[in-house]
Amino acid sequence: MSNPPDGTRGARARARAEVTAAIKDEARRQLAAEGAAKLSLRAVARELGMASSALYRYFPSRDDLLTALIIDAYNSLGESAEAAEAAVAEAGPAHRWTAVCEAARAWALAHPHEYALIYGSPVPGYSAPQTTVPAAARVGLLLIDIVRDAHRGLGVAKPPLPAELRAEAERMTADLAPDLPPEVVTALVAAWAQLYGLIGFELFGQFNRVVEDREPFFRLAVARLAHGVGLVYPQQGRTD
Repeated sequence: MSNPPDGTRGARARARAEVTAAIKDEARRQLAAEGAAKLSLRAVARELGMASSALYRYFPSRDDLLTALIIDAYNSLGESAEAAEAAVAEAGPAHRWTAVCEAARAWALAHPHEYALIYGSPVPGYSAPQTTVPAAARVGLLLIDIVRDAHRGLGVAKPPLPAELRAEAERMTADLAPDLPPEVVTALVAAWAQLYGLIGFELFGQFNRVVEDREPFFRLAVARLAHGVGLVYPQQGRTD
C-alpha cells in the first residue's frame, strides 16, 4: 500500500498537534480547578466533546497526560530562565544568577498551578518517569553553568564544608559538576533547594503577614544565595 502524500501527512500531524494542545489546555484548567490528584481523562474528554476511547489514542493513561504536563511546565520554566540569563549574558555571574532566580519567581507567580504540579505535593499514585529529568534539570544546569563560568574566570570562594559531609560532597560533585570544587557543588545544591523554597513560601501563602514587600526581599535572598555558592571573587584586587 502506498504512503499518503506529504500534504496529507502534514495535515494529519497538524490536526494531531491541535487536539493534543486542546487536551493539555483542558487538563491545565482542571489542575487549576481541582488539583492534580483529581485530574481525570474522562472529564477532559467530556469537556472537549470527545469519546474517552478517542482521547486514549493521544494519552493512554492519566499518568501519561500528567507526564506531558510536567515536562511542558519544566520546559516553560527553563525557557523563561534561559531567556532572562541570555538578556544579561555579558554581565557578571552574580547578575546572571539573580536574573535566573527572578525569572523563576516570575514564572511561578504567572503559572501557580503548574508550579504546584512540579514543586508542590506529590500526586498520589504517580511516579515521574526518567523522561521528565532533562526538562526538570534546565534551571539547575543553568545555575551550574553560571558558577562554572565564574570558577574559570575570576574564581569562586570555597564555602566551608564539614568533614562528615566530604564523601557525600564528592559524590554529588562527580554526578553534577566534576569540574567544580565539592564545597561549591554542595552549596549549589543547597541554594537550588532554597530558591524553590523561597518561591514556594511566597506562592503557597507562608509569607502572608510575614513578608509584605516580597520583590526586594527575594532579591536580597538570592543575592545571599549567590554569595553562599562562592560568587564573591576571592582573588585579591578582583571585583564584580
